Amino acid sequence: MSKIRVAIVDDSLFFRTFLTQKLGLDPSIEIVGSFGDPVEAALRIGTLRPDVIAVDMEMPKMRGNDFLRTVLPKHPNMKAVVISSLTGNVFDAMHAGAIDFVSKPGSRSGYDEDQFVQEIIQKIKVAATAHVQESATAPIISSAPMAQSAPARIGLSRITAKSLIAIGASTGGTEAIISVIKHFPANAPGVVIVQHMPPVFTKMYAERVDKICAMRVREAQNGDRVKAGTVLIAPGGDMQMYLRQDASGYYIHLAPGEKVSGHCPSVDVLFESVAKTAGNNAVGVILTGMGADGAKGLTDMRKAGAYTIGQDEASCVVYGMPMVAYNMGGVSQQLHLDKIGDAVLRRFA
Repeated sequence: MSKIRVAIVDDSLFFRTFLTQKLGLDPSIEIVGSFGDPVEAALRIGTLRPDVIAVDMEMPKMRGNDFLRTVLPKHPNMKAVVISSLTGNVFDAMHAGAIDFVSKPGSRSGYDEDQFVQEIIQKIKVAATAHVQESATAPIISSAPMAQSAPARIGLSRITAKSLIAIGASTGGTEAIISVIKHFPANAPGVVIVQHMPPVFTKMYAERVDKICAMRVREAQNGDRVKAGTVLIAPGGDMQMYLRQDASGYYIHLAPGEKVSGHCPSVDVLFESVAKTAGNNAVGVILTGMGADGAKGLTDMRKAGAYTIGQDEASCVVYGMPMVAYNMGGVSQQLHLDKIGDAVLRRFA
């Protein structure tokens, strides 16, 4: 099997040297280039033919997202993984076509060098096999909410106080989630989401999506009420997120917990709690992502009477989580990403 050809673009000589040494120890990876100048990298990257580029976001002469917008359209078979300090600009890079991102040690607590390197290696390997679909319908980042689509204008007559939408995603999910919820009207049922993401980034992501959507979007806090017009995103870190119910309706319960299905927060944990709490009042959606997190939980939701939707292979960046859910019988309907948002709304119309 041929090695994964990797090029590194980062203005820090120390970090480039560190990555070159550490990544080069993996027998499946070959470092084919290392650049401190993104302008030079943009000129030479085509001759090196890397499978994956590891890119910093904040660099002199050209920012990481501008570099990706310059390079990726010219080399559609090349994938990108962003390795960056804590900055909201990482989501610009995802919109520009990056497959995934890793936060640099300076932006995380409890730094473990081996764990950090393994995380980068894993994401490079996933990126090398990921599918990037060119689409004219990619979400447009704007400070104004998206205009409502025709289905969103249809009276959502089946919405009750118990109506709920639960979404789970991983690799490729930051853009996929936007594609699903960007047309939801301000009175859509409450939405709860687990998107695999490092701590603090979930808050920045929620703030970003809030500027795009008609619904209010924010990072969930313990005790938050789940109600129409609100999207709550599980905080990254060491807390699992559960849906609970009392006399006043649904609310969020956050509790420290071990990883489930390899993740904390876990889609499985959220979906299983939705199955027990909301039953057939819920719609479940599982989107692009590596592994199987969420597959069992979505199956539990379907058994409890919920309508469940899985993203199809053609539109997934990584057809992992939706595939396992489909094979387990947890998916009521499998759809292209562009059709999922409308399909969810029609369940309440």
